[in-house]
Amino acid sequence: MSDIEIAQQAKMRPIIELAGETFGIPAEHLDPYGHYKAKISLEYLNSLTEKTDGKLILVTAISPTPAGEGKTTTTVGLGDALNRIGKKTIICLREPSLGPCFGVKGGAAGGGYAQVVPMEDINLHFTGDFHAIGVAHNLLSALIDNHINHGNKLDIDPRRIQWKRVIDMNDRALRKITVGMGGPANGYLREDGFDIVVASEVMAILCLATSRADLKERLGRIVIGYKSDKVTPVYARDLKAHGAMAAILKDAIKPNLVQTLENNLAIIHGGPFANIAHGCNTVTATKTALKLADYAVTEAGFGADLGAEKFIDIKCRMAGLKPSAVVLVATVRALKFHGGVAKDDLNQENLAALEGGFANLERHLSNIQNHYGLPCVVSINHFTFDTDAEINLLKQKCEALGVKCVVAKHWAQGGAGAEDLAREVLGIVDQREPKFSFVYDSELPLWNKIEAIATKLYGAGSVSASPKVMSEIKALQANYGNFPICVAKTQMSFSTNPNTKGAPSGHNVEISEVRLANGAGFIVAIAGDMMTMPGLPKIPAAERIDISDDGVISGLF
Repeated sequence: MSDIEIAQQAKMRPIIELAGETFGIPAEHLDPYGHYKAKISLEYLNSLTEKTDGKLILVTAISPTPAGEGKTTTTVGLGDALNRIGKKTIICLREPSLGPCFGVKGGAAGGGYAQVVPMEDINLHFTGDFHAIGVAHNLLSALIDNHINHGNKLDIDPRRIQWKRVIDMNDRALRKITVGMGGPANGYLREDGFDIVVASEVMAILCLATSRADLKERLGRIVIGYKSDKVTPVYARDLKAHGAMAAILKDAIKPNLVQTLENNLAIIHGGPFANIAHGCNTVTATKTALKLADYAVTEAGFGADLGAEKFIDIKCRMAGLKPSAVVLVATVRALKFHGGVAKDDLNQENLAALEGGFANLERHLSNIQNHYGLPCVVSINHFTFDTDAEINLLKQKCEALGVKCVVAKHWAQGGAGAEDLAREVLGIVDQREPKFSFVYDSELPLWNKIEAIATKLYGAGSVSASPKVMSEIKALQANYGNFPICVAKTQMSFSTNPNTKGAPSGHNVEISEVRLANGAGFIVAIAGDMMTMPGLPKIPAAERIDISDDGVISGLF
């Protein structure tokens, strides 16, 4: 059966009943969206402040390939497995974006028998959070142009407006546009463009905000552009936009509660991409899980060089979080791809390619252990085409590095197929105190932070930027030098070339653009040709998606 067919056969329990029975969450603090989705009130979350935190387990992966790694599937399977062996556990995931759902990546609710449900709802609109984020963002865009049209009292330079518009869809035609055409009645003629919603600073702010007051204050700090003197910033609060934006987000800030196929609770909230944003679910969601459960299992997007680095250097730094262990997900197929095997040949045994591709896993493991200071378990997401010889080679190479390698079969068997992984993770979570560390110190200059990420994690030999970008970084250093860095880079490689597999070393990382995310509290450094508005592929996933007369959706994965 396909993922969606498995999900459609799930025996879901009413979410309010499930939340009350398993974690004692009172029904009056749950806002139901139908029978199987609900938002948790902030008032209830505030009542948990004095409770002791559980242990935080981070799931990350090797560099992604078209073969798939199964990070979300592993997060769900591990959470189900921990609950199966008697450990009170909640998983935390990001919300899927419609752009990837209809594009290349597909949905993001897990797969096989390790999924969160209702799968269709989660992948399509869910509780409306992304819609609210897009509307809040575009309200600010409208207020900017409206202010200029009505006399521009703030002296905003239309050529130096930094704030684009957003849409939750991959649409390359909107990357660069012209607005205000049609004469004076339609506003001021200027260049503009669209980013995808997951790249919006409003998304980043929602994911890092700790309260409604913090949310509103951060929204007010957004720098929308500069005055005609070229140096004086204009803030969203100058336009009196932050109050209305926060009002639009009044429900979006509440975490969303759903369940796995095995009726274990999951919190899905927020969804910034890890290649163009910071790639983590909300701080609120993670802290809620830690207060409710003994173990919280969460994921960070794409490979450990992107999602895990930003999870640690941005989210953990800002929120005071401390992971207890990391699960590094890989597949035999993906490692063979990194070893040079074409996608169509990945189901054939190839020990030489597996050994060659292992370099990618080895570098991610080294980064986790040596630069993040965290204990790690390697989880091999099992495929039926994996041979005994390939699995044995992989285990031997991991053991030679002193790390445990566990084959997990949660895709086919649900939580039961990940019990060995769960026990291995518990062994390091409960027995070791991690020497947790950041990749760089907050006091380092911005350029040195970029260099630290590129040289330590990516294996780069150098970092470069044009004189214009260097000048912009120097200007940002004066007022925002303590901010962390959010590198926007291809997820497919340690380099900025998506076609360079394995573990390249000595390459140059070129910073092509820097953006200030003042409300979120970090600097975005765009490396290479990274796009903040993706395009659709030649054959988009949307072509396979359909709905029957009785409302049954097909083709969504």
